[in-house]
Amino acid sequence: MAAGYLEILRARHAARLLTGTLVGRLPNATAAIALVLFVRAEGGTYSLAGALAAVYGVANAVGQPVLGRLVDLYGQPRVQLPAAVVSALAMVAFAFSGTDPLPLAYATVAVAGLFTPPLEGGLRALWPSVLRREEQVHTAYAMDAIAQEVMFTVGPLLVTLCVSLWSERAALLVLNAVGVLGALSVVVSPPSRAWRSAPREAHWLGALRSRGLLVLLGAFLFIGIALGSITVASVSYADAHGGDAVYGWMMAALGLGALVGGTVYGARQWGGSPERRLRVLVALLAVCYLPLMLMPGAVAMVVLAAVSGVFLAPCIACAFIIVDRHAPSGTVTEAFSWLVTTFTVGASVGTGLAGPVVQGGGAPWGFALPGAAGAVSLLVLLATGRVLAAPARGGVVAASSETDPNRAVEPRFSSGDRA
Repeated sequence: MAAGYLEILRARHAARLLTGTLVGRLPNATAAIALVLFVRAEGGTYSLAGALAAVYGVANAVGQPVLGRLVDLYGQPRVQLPAAVVSALAMVAFAFSGTDPLPLAYATVAVAGLFTPPLEGGLRALWPSVLRREEQVHTAYAMDAIAQEVMFTVGPLLVTLCVSLWSERAALLVLNAVGVLGALSVVVSPPSRAWRSAPREAHWLGALRSRGLLVLLGAFLFIGIALGSITVASVSYADAHGGDAVYGWMMAALGLGALVGGTVYGARQWGGSPERRLRVLVALLAVCYLPLMLMPGAVAMVVLAAVSGVFLAPCIACAFIIVDRHAPSGTVTEAFSWLVTTFTVGASVGTGLAGPVVQGGGAPWGFALPGAAGAVSLLVLLATGRVLAAPARGGVVAASSETDPNRAVEPRFSSGDRA
C-alpha cells in the first residue's frame, strides 16, 4: 500500500508541492478556532467570535472560485502569492486592532477570508504536470484527500500550542506568517512557474457552464451538509455522555476513519468509470451515517464515528477525478475551487440546520440529518446520471482576451474507464 504513495512522493517536486500547499493552507484550516480563542481573550462574546468566524467563512467561499479563475487566466505566482500576503496582512491588522472598532474587525477578517489563496485547486491542477502517468495522478488525488484530514487534525493542535507557548495574538501572527512561507514555497517551484492554463473560451460562467460540474457540486453540497450537521449533533451527544473529551474523541475518530478509508482507496487502481464509483461511495457514506442514531455508550459511539468517516476521503478523491473530466478547457483551477466552496457552504448550512433540529428533537434527530443529506446527494447523482456520465470539455479554442498569451496548455489526462 505504501509503495504507491512513496512513488508519488519520490517524483521530482511532488513532496515540496504537497508540503508547501498544506503549510500554506494552515491559516485557513485554523481560522475558526484561532478567531474564537483570540476574540475570547480580548473579552468578546462567543456570539461575536462566531459572527467573525462566519464572515471569514463566507468571504473565503466567495473568494476561492474568483481567485481560481484569476489563476487560470494569469498563472499561479501572479495570483497565489499576492493573495496570501494580502490575507496575512489583513489578519495581522485584526490581531493588532482587536475587536474595537467592530467595523474594522469585520472588514479585516472579511479581507483575510476573501484573499485566501486557492492553493488546493492549484495543487490539483499541477499534479498532471508533475506526475506523468494517469494512475499516479489518481493516487495523488487520494493522497491529497488524506493530507486534508491530517491538516485539519494537526492545525487546531498547532493553534493551542502557540497559545500555550505565547498568546492568542501570537497564534494568529505565527500561523499566517507560516502560511505565506508555504505559498511562497509553492509558487517559486518550477512546476508552478511553468504551469499555464489551457486556452479557454471567454464566458462569464467560466467553469460553471459545465453541466456535469454543476451536478457534482449539487451532490457535494449535501455531503457538506452531512459533515456540518455531525459536528453539532456530536456536541449534543457529548454533553450527556462525558463532555468535551468525548466530543474531541468523536471528531478525532471521524478524521481517523477518513484517513484510513482514503489510504486504502488510493492504494489501488479501480475499474469502471469514476462517475459510477462515486454513486457507490456516496451510498456507502450515507449508510455508515445511520448507526450514529443508535447513540450507544461513549466508546461504541467513538467507533461508530470512525466508521462514519471511512468513505468521506474516497468520495472526495473520486470527485477530484470527475472535476478534472468535466471542467471546461482552461478552467481547471476554478473548477476545483468551486468544489472547495460548495463543500464549505454545505458544511455551514449543515451546522445551521442541525442547531434547531437538535434543540427541538434531541441528538438522535441531529444524527439523522447526515444520513438524510447523504441520501439526497445520492439521489442527485442518480437522477442526473446521464449528464455526469458525459464529460464534455470545452473545445480548445483560438486565443481570446481570456486565453493565456503564451498559448501554453495545461497537462490533462483523458480518464477513460480507469481511475
